[in-house]
Amino acid sequence: MSPNPHQTIHTGGLTALEQELALASFGSGAHDLAQTRGMLVGDDAQASPHGADAAAQAVSKAAATLDAVEAAIADAAHAATAAHAADTSSAAWNGADAGHDYPSASHSGAHAPAADPRAPHTPPPGYDPANPHLAAWNAHLASVRARNALALPLRGCGRLTRAAGLVLEAVGLRLAVGAEVMIELPPGSSLPMAEAEVVGFAGDKLFLMPTTEVAGLLPGARVWPLESAPIADPMSGAKRLPVGWGLLGRVLDASGRPLDGLGALNAEADAPLTAPVINPLNREPIHKVLDVGVRAINALLTVGRGQRMGLFAGSGVGKSVLLGTMARATSAEVIVIGLIGERGREVKEFIEQILGVEGLARSVVVAAPADVSPLLRMQAAAYTTTLAEYFRDQGKHVLLLMDSLTRYAMAQREIALAIGEPPATKGYPPSVFAKLPALVERTGNGPEGGGSITAFYTVLTEGDDQQDPIADSARAILDGHIVLSRTLAEAGHYPAIDIEASISRAMTALIDEPHLNRTRAFKQMLSRYQRNRDLINVGAYVSGRDAVLDRAIALYPRIEAFLQQGFRETANYEQSVEMLGALIGNAQGNGQGART
Repeated sequence: MSPNPHQTIHTGGLTALEQELALASFGSGAHDLAQTRGMLVGDDAQASPHGADAAAQAVSKAAATLDAVEAAIADAAHAATAAHAADTSSAAWNGADAGHDYPSASHSGAHAPAADPRAPHTPPPGYDPANPHLAAWNAHLASVRARNALALPLRGCGRLTRAAGLVLEAVGLRLAVGAEVMIELPPGSSLPMAEAEVVGFAGDKLFLMPTTEVAGLLPGARVWPLESAPIADPMSGAKRLPVGWGLLGRVLDASGRPLDGLGALNAEADAPLTAPVINPLNREPIHKVLDVGVRAINALLTVGRGQRMGLFAGSGVGKSVLLGTMARATSAEVIVIGLIGERGREVKEFIEQILGVEGLARSVVVAAPADVSPLLRMQAAAYTTTLAEYFRDQGKHVLLLMDSLTRYAMAQREIALAIGEPPATKGYPPSVFAKLPALVERTGNGPEGGGSITAFYTVLTEGDDQQDPIADSARAILDGHIVLSRTLAEAGHYPAIDIEASISRAMTALIDEPHLNRTRAFKQMLSRYQRNRDLINVGAYVSGRDAVLDRAIALYPRIEAFLQQGFRETANYEQSVEMLGALIGNAQGNGQGART
């Protein structure tokens, strides 16, 4: 006998079913699933085709996670069928079809043995277990599931609400500062999506700074977050870019993409753009000389491995040429060069004419020209430092050349002012002066016996003003500074190093006493001559009044020749110290002057 489709289903065995439905529901779906249970089962409530249809609609609304809900529905169908069979009296099943007596759960107070509601149940012989309402319900869910399999993964998005100047505002997303997003562009745009980075927030608003072209951006454009780094990563959320030995000889942009047209990168790994702070007590002291190939620096401004030096100059006085000379002649094992905010023409000239094939072979160049986003200019500086850190961690001695630290500060100023940070000295907001030491302190020596990063940062001085706030701040956080003089450059004196205004703070720990004495004697003669240059030129100075000046006048042609050096000429450390000793003449000591 077929079961009556309108027969009451008793609730005595449905506690497990209710629990399964409750576990499967969550959030706003809980109410809808509760309504569904009431439509399907209840005390003395009769199921009807109308109720089954309503139940199916309610469940489809509640199925935010359809796989979990359908699993619960399948279990519910088994439980409902078992309860239906158990509650039907034995008389309902007596007949030719069955020939057996099946007592009901409520008959004479006796209860059927408890069964696992999740286990499949076998109906009595001759009994068709199909419930038409549950069958319709399952069929509907199967069709919804098939459509869901074709849908894109659920992904939250926000909306663009404001675009003013360099900054975009978006709502509807909750992202961390530094997170990357994609912004919808209209059809016909040069790019399908615009890229941007979260640079700040205010309440529910996110401040975005584009890193690509945003021409054609529309109000209300959708904003999607990009995937973040794996949660297990201790630097989770930090942007990661390629590093490795396969990058030597390559020219990259701020995002680690090749600019040289030599094919895909052979990167060994990727590394975060931010790095943990190094304990200063774990750093190896600066005690070994680094030969930079420039005679004036080797002899008079000796640089050590792990030292951070500033190259202070105005525009057009030979900074790039001096950097190229050091890149070709320095005894470092790896060279990492960051060209930040340079003119596009200068980037190509530096690589092809100044650095050359030999210098590029052991170098990695990161270029972010002046026309890219300020975010990418800052990212290029961070990426340059990350590459240098990678090679240092491999135990190598690295030379880091960054041109320029000032344009890095200017990029941060653009971003900070755009998001509303108040300006301070000469329009630079306070965050600029916090970013500079954070970048510089990542370089230097590593742990004892490990690698090192010797860094040279160029610092632009507006109108050759050495009191520029960025120049003043850089001078305070670096281990020395080399000043290039426009007067010397205009006179054809290259490299145009102003020895009097320059200093290496680590020099006294690197050289011996005789070398130090020669250096002092050289500077005294040079200073005395420069202060009396006008008197000497007009013939007003009478020989014999100042013994030091008399000697300086006699040696000045040799002093000038010592300080000048050809673009393709190199002078190693030993040669430089030897020439200084020969020039000074009466300095004590015959050693080379280096502490190793």
